[in-house]
Amino acid sequence: MKIEQIYTGCLAQGAYYVESEGEVAIIDPLREVKPYVKRAEEDGAQIKYIFETHFHADFVSGHVTLSKETGAPIVYGPNANPAFEAIIAEDGQEFTVGDLVIKVLHTPGHTMESTTYLLKDKDGKDHAIFSGDTLFLGDVGRPDLAQKAADMTQEELAGILFDSLRSKIMPLANEVIVYPAHGAGSACGKNMMKETVDTLGNQKKMNYALRADMTMEEFIKEVTDGLLPPPLYFPLNVKMNKEGYEDIDDVLERGTQALTPDAFETAANETGAVVLDVRHQDDFAKGHVPRSIFIGLGGSFAPWVGALIADVKQSILLITPEGKEEETITRLSRVGFDGTIGYLDGGLEAWEKAGKEVDTVKSISAETFKPLVAEKVPVFDVRKETEFEAEHIMDAALTPLDYLNDHLAEFPEGETFYVHCAGGYRSMIAASILKSRGIHNLVDIAGGFKAIKEAGIPVTDFVCPTTIKK
Repeated sequence: MKIEQIYTGCLAQGAYYVESEGEVAIIDPLREVKPYVKRAEEDGAQIKYIFETHFHADFVSGHVTLSKETGAPIVYGPNANPAFEAIIAEDGQEFTVGDLVIKVLHTPGHTMESTTYLLKDKDGKDHAIFSGDTLFLGDVGRPDLAQKAADMTQEELAGILFDSLRSKIMPLANEVIVYPAHGAGSACGKNMMKETVDTLGNQKKMNYALRADMTMEEFIKEVTDGLLPPPLYFPLNVKMNKEGYEDIDDVLERGTQALTPDAFETAANETGAVVLDVRHQDDFAKGHVPRSIFIGLGGSFAPWVGALIADVKQSILLITPEGKEEETITRLSRVGFDGTIGYLDGGLEAWEKAGKEVDTVKSISAETFKPLVAEKVPVFDVRKETEFEAEHIMDAALTPLDYLNDHLAEFPEGETFYVHCAGGYRSMIAASILKSRGIHNLVDIAGGFKAIKEAGIPVTDFVCPTTIKK
């Protein structure tokens, strides 16, 4: 028996490769499927089944393409109704993979088709669960995403999830290994641990949602408390996972068109494409194509694209580090953004050599900013509300990056203002968005809140009256 967790950090997503006796099961694959096919070939094995725990909202799964390339059937749990051919398994149905058995445990609540797959070893002993978004480490799946599809409230879905956990998962032995679909950083939950594998016994001790003495009412209150609105791209990803999507090879072929500066500029003007710059934030600050949006590959790239570029059908033109074009297009496609129509050949250097206009973002160190604090200059903090409430600069205003477009009117028109995040990545995204909206009187504080504290600038945990909340 071989179990491999294939974890993708920028999505905080775990796919799984299970092999036994020359047969393979793939669970919740990413959209680019060649690594799974290659892995099976290296093992001299054949992919027999593709198991989907539910219709994912935060990424586009590779199930459709992988089934097409390998002939392996796609398996969903009860209540699934995909637009393509698939096995809709019954609760308790079993599938053999070599000398292993994978048993379907229908665990609705996150969504109504949500299913946990129980892996039994060659001796028939319960070995592991692939829990999808039903059970995370330290948390459970949010119950608000499927409200419309299920025609239920989030409280009703949470109640169903409570029953699923207690009837299907908690009775399993403590030594059973938990393999979740996501870890810390995913928007599918709120309190996930940084670890990506654990035992069920430890989760029964540490996970608030698995307390043995918990009532349904307590569970519903705790699991629904503090839920932030889901990213706008979530419903569109569900639709793609349910109905099918374009082959990623076609997306790559269309996107990897090298464009001269003139052709790039013409394409941007004629198509209305978003110019997306994925270089490091320091490089973007020093020089970038005017009105381009910065979302760097070095951070949580795909989730931020999904959160800030509302339309997955939007045409996109790329400015990337040399050799990162295909990686960028692949990572965009993971969250359903298939509209890349080309990239700037030669990058910003070619753009400048062609005599094109270049913009910059003014950035200062925390040390330079320190004496300005006493002058009560306007400061905007683009971190999350929880980060802000823990500590922030006195009199700073909270404008979370996720909802920046909702707060454009809050930024002063004629006065210089200062923007920061935790380390510099998110504030540069914010700066690029503001500048693309014609707001240029901003200064980025390099190094973010970490540098601010190190510079000895006074901070507070008191939520002051100037805080702007969603």
